Amino acid sequence: MITLYTWTTPNGRKPAIMLEELGVPYQVKTINIGKDEQFAPSFLAISPNNKIPAIVDEDDDGGPLAIFESGAILTYLAEKHDRFLDASGPARYKTLEWLHWQIGGLGPMLGQLGFFGVRSKDKSSLAINRFVEESDRLLTVMEKRLATSTYLAGAEYTIADIACYPWTIAATTYLKDVLAESLATKPSLHRWLMIVGERPAVQRGMAVPRI
Repeated sequence: MITLYTWTTPNGRKPAIMLEELGVPYQVKTINIGKDEQFAPSFLAISPNNKIPAIVDEDDDGGPLAIFESGAILTYLAEKHDRFLDASGPARYKTLEWLHWQIGGLGPMLGQLGFFGVRSKDKSSLAINRFVEESDRLLTVMEKRLATSTYLAGAEYTIADIACYPWTIAATTYLKDVLAESLATKPSLHRWLMIVGERPAVQRGMAVPRI
């Protein structure tokens, strides 16, 4: 059994989608970051960075295995179940390229835009403009890729799509007002959102955790 420690954030949705796609049994333990539950000593023992998501796989060959960081979780599950990430070759590295692109770029930049452009009471035009410009640049990178490829890594759906989908949904919902101009010029991105969002496992994963 896998235990998923998560909350209702884009990063928290990624492993839920993956687990739903795999169809493996798992249980959910919510970590309410609004109440600082991520700083509890019991969670720190699982996630040394005090951030969600994290998993504990009780059935790992070496005994219970705790993994934090969403990209590591996706890679672990993909390799364990031999799905959504090729074992070797160019397709594997294309998937890893886009996975790490999301982890290092799309997620952090949209996250900063969410803070400065939406959540912060004190609106800094310098910060907002900086993160709007960088978010638009990254979404344009996606748009150009998806104009010539069905999915981010190529013809097949992979963990790269699973990683990027919740953050791109956040761009089109939570951040839609500050990114409206950018989103209006991304037809391929919207096409990708539609086909990924039609997957039943994605729909189920996006509803986890139910609170």
